[in-house]
Amino acid sequence: MLQLSAQTAILLATQPQDFRKGIDGFVAVCRDSLQQNPRADIRFVFINKSRTMLRVLAYDGSGYWLMTKRLSKGRFQNWPKSPNTVSPMLATELRELLKGEAKPVDKKYKIN
Repeated sequence: MLQLSAQTAILLATQPQDFRKGIDGFVAVCRDSLQQNPRADIRFVFINKSRTMLRVLAYDGSGYWLMTKRLSKGRFQNWPKSPNTVSPMLATELRELLKGEAKPVDKKYKIN
């Protein structure tokens, strides 16, 4: 189970990804496309092109976790469309998103 608290750092990748990638592929996306350290204490959230699946990449200090959520029916709605490659998300928003009911709000985010 994915443990989330109010302090959990979560970044949403705004562009759909090819889910044929494995852990190493998503680590490369974090590092190269998102310009983020994949070993940081951050949960990286990705969506597939058809918006029926989410993947969450996390590093726990000894290895990577790649979690998948596939909807039985329907699609994830209102995924942010942003010129930024990442958008921050609160734990409560991710919990709602994982239910398949979320409507993430497009936010401005400055990447350090």
